[in-house]
Formats: sequence, C-alpha cells, structure tokens
Amino acid sequence: MTTPPYHDLGLHRVLSPEGALPQAAQRLDNLSGGFPNEVVIAVETLNVDSASFHQIAGEVGKDEQAIAARIQQIVGERGKMQNPVTGSGGMLLGTVRSVGEAYKIGGIKAGDRVASLVSLTLTPLHLTAIHKVHLDADQVDVTGTAYLWPSSPIVVLPADLPDRLALSALDVCGAPAQTQRLIQGAKRALILGLGKSGMLCAAAARDALGEDVEIHAFDLHARNALALKEAGVIDDFRTGDARHAVEVLEKTLEMTGGESYDLVVNTCNISGTEMSAILPCADRGKVYYFNMATDFACAALGCEGVGKDIDLYIGNGFAKGHAELTLRMVRDFPVVREHLELLLA
Repeated sequence: MTTPPYHDLGLHRVLSPEGALPQAAQRLDNLSGGFPNEVVIAVETLNVDSASFHQIAGEVGKDEQAIAARIQQIVGERGKMQNPVTGSGGMLLGTVRSVGEAYKIGGIKAGDRVASLVSLTLTPLHLTAIHKVHLDADQVDVTGTAYLWPSSPIVVLPADLPDRLALSALDVCGAPAQTQRLIQGAKRALILGLGKSGMLCAAAARDALGEDVEIHAFDLHARNALALKEAGVIDDFRTGDARHAVEVLEKTLEMTGGESYDLVVNTCNISGTEMSAILPCADRGKVYYFNMATDFACAALGCEGVGKDIDLYIGNGFAKGHAELTLRMVRDFPVVREHLELLLA
C-alpha cells in the first residue's frame, strides 16, 4: 500500500527541521499548490496576535509601511507568520478557493467566507501584497494564499456580524471558553488586561455565574473598564502598570478588603506580568495565562519562590465550542461588542 504524500498533521509542509510539527518548524512550504487533504484559502486579512503586533511596532516603530515590511519579511523567511521574538502568530480571514478530495471535514465548500481557528504559526502562508495595516486593531489587509489540513479547524463566518469584528473576536476565542471552565465554583475573579480578550473573558465569567461571582479588573487605561463596570460586566477596577507586581497586589486587594482571588486571568500583551497574576491569587486558586508574552519558567519558579500553592494554566487557543461561545458573548453583551468595534474603527 502506497503512503500518500501528505499528512493530516501537516508534516508534508515542513521544510526544516526534519521531524518537526508545523508549529515548531523553522520553515514551511508555502509555495506548493494545495494537497488533496487541504483547504486552499484566498487570504484577505491577518489578525496578528496582540503580543506579536506590539513587539513588531516596538521594534520598527508605529509606522504602517515599516510594520508591513517586517511582516512580509517574516512570512518570506518562514513560510508562515510566526514572530521570531514572541513565537506567536494570529489568525486569518479569507474565502475558500478549493477543498481537496481527501479533506475529511464536512461543511466547508468553495466560496465560503472563513476564519482560521488555529495559529498563523503553523499555517503555510504566501503573501502577494500587504495593502493596509490597521495600527489600533492589530489587523493587516493582504492578498495571499494559505493552506490548512483536517487537524487545523476553520469556521464559516456568521452572517449577522461584520467580518472584521468576527475575526477580531475569534482570534482570542480560546480565552473566554477556558475562562468559563475555570470560573466554576469561584466567588471572586480578577482579569488582568481589558483588551479584546480581557473583555470577552469578563463577559464569559459573568455569563457563567451571573451575580454569584465578583469580577474585578486591572488595566493600564480606564476606558474599557469604566464601560464594563457601568454595564455590570465587572464590579470594580484599578489602573496601573501590570509589570509592577506589588502595586498590582496592593491595588487589587483594595477592591476586596484584603481577600485574594479564586481565579486570575492574565490577558496582558506584554512580558513581565507573570507575578502580577500570581500574587493576588488565593492558595489553591487558579491562574490562567492567556498572554503569549508569558515566560512560563518565570511563572513556575516565581510561584514557588513566594510559596504559592496554586494551579497555573497555559492558554490553549482551542476548546470545543469556543467559536460559538465567543460569538455569543459579542451578541449578548452590547458593551463588549461596542468596544471591540471601537478597536477596529
């Protein structure tokens, strides 16, 4: 029996190093046409991971042309969008050009408008042009082609939400889904960072437990927090630099009268916030890092160093039903939708 020249984990796209999976690979084949087990997507928009976009803008300046050139360089060198500093990627929006005869996932057909539910760090991507960089939305309008196999899920975009809004929310859809799992049984939760993932996590926590959970937030800016507090999504918040762990501890405990949190969700898009999530957490509590700038060795050793008996969770971008849940949060919480749209304006 002849082994087909393709693999459902995408190994046929790996150029180097030999034996690596596509996410860990240094370079992918982004030039071969679609294999029989692949969907070929005409790519229109990249939603770059927040930590990655923030790092690139810090490296080359907040300049559209410079950011576009750096993204083009990364994709040209690696065959995928994987920031060599943060290791993170993002996701894409586009139209299905073709579906291979050996692609085993039903419900996807040529002409469908889709978003990827896996990272650009494992997605073979060829860019013909970059047309526009949306500096405040972490999105890039492009002409390109991407290839995905059965183990890399995609979702047909909903008809009732604008494409860019759906893409922005789906980029972080693992976070609210995991938050709903982890919040069960909690009486008090803290969200670090109220960007799009933080707002969706706050909504997911409120949706899961209603008034039975007290939700606090900490962010550098007050705008999103004020709006979410007025809408009843969060109960209170403080502002400050999340890299200053002791300051975060002091300000967050002000809101609780000195009580620690059962769950802390870290959605910051910068490094150096590991201990800011650990210090306010109660013994036998949970810290969930949905922050691709996290140094997980620092988190583990730092937790040990301050004698905290807590569970640390690495953010996994995939959870069953995560796309549906996240889009429901956008629909059910108008304040979250409004502020997501403000980021895209």
